[in-house]
Amino acid sequence: MAEPITLRTGSEAAGQRLDAFLAGAVPELTRSAAQRLIGEGQVLVNGRAPAKSLKLSGGETVTVTLPEPEPIEAVAQDIPLDVVYEDEDVIVVNKPVGLVVHPAPGHSDGTLVNALLHHCGGSLSGVGGALRPGIVHRIDRDTSGLIIAAKNDFAHQALAAQLQDHTLARTYEAVAVGNLREDRGIVDAPIGRCPSDRKKMAVVDRGGRSAVTHWEVVERFPGYTHIRCRLETGRTHQIRVHMACIGHPLLGDTVYGAKKPVPGLAGQCLHAAELRFLHPRTGEPVTVEAPLPDWFRAVLERLGRM
Repeated sequence: MAEPITLRTGSEAAGQRLDAFLAGAVPELTRSAAQRLIGEGQVLVNGRAPAKSLKLSGGETVTVTLPEPEPIEAVAQDIPLDVVYEDEDVIVVNKPVGLVVHPAPGHSDGTLVNALLHHCGGSLSGVGGALRPGIVHRIDRDTSGLIIAAKNDFAHQALAAQLQDHTLARTYEAVAVGNLREDRGIVDAPIGRCPSDRKKMAVVDRGGRSAVTHWEVVERFPGYTHIRCRLETGRTHQIRVHMACIGHPLLGDTVYGAKKPVPGLAGQCLHAAELRFLHPRTGEPVTVEAPLPDWFRAVLERLGRM
């Protein structure tokens, strides 16, 4: 077992079931997993083992001991890849919607990493560890588009440095809900874990990391705006959080926008359209583009008919 996690319930937890509170406060836990840990005696409330049905009053001290994660080993799998650039140092893939980037609990295989291991014959950098070989940056499962991986540690370290100094530039296209008044703008707001929902990110006053998103209008539709976004930083869910923060969540984003799914969309309408970087070995600038996928074009066509 890992070191216990200590939580302090606030007044907002009054009347909430313990298992529901744990599922919201600990990202690794589902409600059923929380119930299992309570039954196993791995959860204490004010130092005592509680009933599974306990309702909190607020002000309790809750300690929970999580089991050690089961080891996951990334294995090579023959999964088709849309490779748009490749040489002895780097590979750039156009990732489809629905493909998870690397193995994790709940997604032990069938990921981009599994596909890269097969395609590259094991020639991927080890900087990212056993589960993330070659992975320099990530994009969400339901975001399509370009992602770069390193084939050796030299390339990985060089690309990671470019992420830090912004010479590795990423441009996305998206559809935002509502009509943005200006033609372009900048969202400069720190991002951290959402205080009320640890599974989400949010713009926060304290404890967040600097995050800057540049956006510009590509085309306007009744009630929607096709935008292009350039990341100055790369925080988790950055574009999704920043656009929701200014009142224009992405179409189809059921986490930061409307909860009802959009027919024909698997998630948020967001596509990583362009990568620009300096080649880690030659220093020459490289620009790679991925055209809008058919599903994104279909969304724009529907909006144009409204």
